[in-house]
Amino acid sequence: MVDLNPLETLVVQSMRELGALSDEKKKTADDIAKKCNRPKSMVNNALVSLSDKGVIKRVAREKASGYYITAPK
Repeated sequence: MVDLNPLETLVVQSMRELGALSDEKKKTADDIAKKCNRPKSMVNNALVSLSDKGVIKRVAREKASGYYITAPK
């Protein structure tokens, strides 16, 4: 089990509520920040950390990158 800080936990919970559970259903940092009601810069930092921990996957796209949960919780 990966230890998550409170913001990372909130981001993962928000992604789950948005349905970002597969590559086909990935969400942008903007979508996640709006759902979390937190500044995008804070959410971006949490997304980088979660990606490094292997909890989420980042997919580079033409405009904004997409993110989805890879690890079950």
